[in-house]
Amino acid sequence: MSFLDKIPFVRNFLQRLGAVSRSQMRFTLMLIGVSWGVMREAAFPTSWRRTVRIEFWSTLKQAIGGGLLSVLVTAGLTGFGIVAQAVYWLGFAGMAQLTGSILSTVLVREIAPILVGVILLGRSGMLILTELGMLSTGGQMRVLMGMGIDPFFAFILPRSLAMTVGGFTLGVIFSSAALLVGYVVCRAEGVITMSLWSFLDQVTSSMHLIDYISIFAKFVFSGFAVGICCCLSGIDTTTDDDLASLMPRGFARGMLSIMIINVVLSVWL
Repeated sequence: MSFLDKIPFVRNFLQRLGAVSRSQMRFTLMLIGVSWGVMREAAFPTSWRRTVRIEFWSTLKQAIGGGLLSVLVTAGLTGFGIVAQAVYWLGFAGMAQLTGSILSTVLVREIAPILVGVILLGRSGMLILTELGMLSTGGQMRVLMGMGIDPFFAFILPRSLAMTVGGFTLGVIFSSAALLVGYVVCRAEGVITMSLWSFLDQVTSSMHLIDYISIFAKFVFSGFAVGICCCLSGIDTTTDDDLASLMPRGFARGMLSIMIINVVLSVWL
């Protein structure tokens, strides 16, 4: 008999502490392991079989096409509400020379990655989560695994990488559209008189190499995290789960991953 068997209270306490720790860290550890697996397997050409390529292009088409209108509308409102107001008030305060640096820092580097991540999560991530969750709770996922189809290659690998490419594409479209709408509004109100190319040159010339790296990393990692979180949340379900409990859990995980990535990269870079 071991020492812990002689003290039931200590043994029960350690068992409950271990159970709580495992349940809280389970999804995080799964997220880390699957993320490393996707990055590793994506480098091998043998992983890109025909079915994987079809799933990748189908998800990429849905992610970009499904979120394009939402991105354009949100970018238009952001350009009207942030870009135009920033240009107007900076010019009014005699600080027009700071317009480029403020727009590149606030809009392109901080706001755009979060808004694009939320749109990607709501338009495409929830669709992936619902589809995989219904396959898991309905038993079809077990049937596919019994037929020798690996869910990692069939769903997680192509969909997470497609969401990564979609996040970067929508991020570039969002930033360009917001700046364009902001310029048009300012030009219509007579706030600025410079050409569009001079305006864009003022914004881009205020950015350094680290800004380009930070913006690229935020768009890419946000899309990747949304794809991984939604795929894992959909597959990692039990028969007790339904859409009422699955969707809030998946949305919370996706939002948390987006915020963590943006905060960490903003502090680090």
